[in-house]
Amino acid sequence: MALGASESTHGNALAKASANVIGEELRALGFNVNFAPTLDVNVNPDNPVINVRSYGEDPKLVARLGLAQSQGFEQAGVLSALKHFPGHGDTSVDSHIGLPRVEHDRQRIENIDLLPFRYAIEQGNPAMIMTAHIQYPALEPRTFVNKDGISTELPATLSRAILTDLLRDEMGFKGLIVTDALDMAGISQFFSPVEATIQTFAAGADIALMPYTIRTPQDIRDFKQFLQAVADAYTDKRLSADELTASLARISTAKSALRFNANPIDAQVANANQILNRQQSRLLEQNIADAAITMNLNKGVLPLSPALKSLDLLMPDQQKCEAMQAAMARTRPGLEVRCASIANKEKQPTPPAAFADALIVADVFPAQTLAELGGMDDLENWRQRASKADQWQSIQQWMQRAKTAGKPVVLINLRTPYQTERFNGLVDAVLTSYDYRIRDPHIPEANPSYLALAKVLFGEIQAHGTSPVSWQRTQE
Repeated sequence: MALGASESTHGNALAKASANVIGEELRALGFNVNFAPTLDVNVNPDNPVINVRSYGEDPKLVARLGLAQSQGFEQAGVLSALKHFPGHGDTSVDSHIGLPRVEHDRQRIENIDLLPFRYAIEQGNPAMIMTAHIQYPALEPRTFVNKDGISTELPATLSRAILTDLLRDEMGFKGLIVTDALDMAGISQFFSPVEATIQTFAAGADIALMPYTIRTPQDIRDFKQFLQAVADAYTDKRLSADELTASLARISTAKSALRFNANPIDAQVANANQILNRQQSRLLEQNIADAAITMNLNKGVLPLSPALKSLDLLMPDQQKCEAMQAAMARTRPGLEVRCASIANKEKQPTPPAAFADALIVADVFPAQTLAELGGMDDLENWRQRASKADQWQSIQQWMQRAKTAGKPVVLINLRTPYQTERFNGLVDAVLTSYDYRIRDPHIPEANPSYLALAKVLFGEIQAHGTSPVSWQRTQE
């Protein structure tokens, strides 16, 4: 989404350049496939799994940037996989933990969900497309009986109507179809590994990704039985020999286009160390972070006054406190910055008796999943993580007290900007960075988005990003 925010000023240049760098670094490490980019059109503010992985809500923007990144990867010798076909952008369920359903009619599917994929196929001949574990009744009305005995529509990953009739025959895709991970709950809670693998091959997939979980020696022995069961489906003609042969040919063709590094391992390691530490790559990342910062609201308080002597920060966790403090120290040396974390629901900080010269509050929405959580005040006590409702209650309390004290209040959206209007009347300015990742909280250059935010807050650079999603919406 940061690339989507910078598109109005940089076109697709940053998207292509960043993919090229990532591709070169992956190749240096021995990888030749990257399951990216995401061509999902994020039209659902509550999407828990796509959100900032999408370039935005405009299908044409997503199409342009998705194709640019796909080309950037492949120019570096890495096959890309456009995902998640036919579209994961309008879901409120994470397919890692459930089976989402998209109720769009066919015309809406064409105009929004399929448009980026059609564009990429027509303009760029992509190497791979990854399936989505999502029900699309308008595309696939057929049903199956799940493990609980309930009849429900087939997900796209297992649908021949979607993978073969639509993607292959109608849209003309010639590359590889790879499934999303088959051990995700969107598939595994309804199908056995054998059933899922056989059905996705019958639907038209070339590669079944992660169909079987191996964690113990017994799993390895059981895997041989799984593999034999899939082979039996070929022998007894449940799978088409002609289609499997065609899949094999496509896979062989894709492999033949890849470069094999035959250099000695020591030379490969030395090359990787050089490529992974290029100054120009870090500079590009900082340029993207700087270009992405979006000013959603400003009532004349940004940039912050040079006369400011102190700041209060309210951050989602302690590590983000430290990263923001380090970025501010680099940008405005000598400024007193106090920071409070709202990570622990049992230790919600109370507003100070006397506020500093300004209050800056950061929020992450949609909330981080457990798999993403880092920077916890105490990772061993993750169950004490404050809910979004708890965090918003604390944020509003701090904002109200600061406004009463006559202090300017700035909101920073570290992920999506959708919650900007939640704090209507309590904020004087809103910035969005589309990113909250931290490599080392004490080194500003290691956290480009935090450094970019600090530079905008203090007027070192201007916020030129344009929001690629509509953040104005009616509050519940």
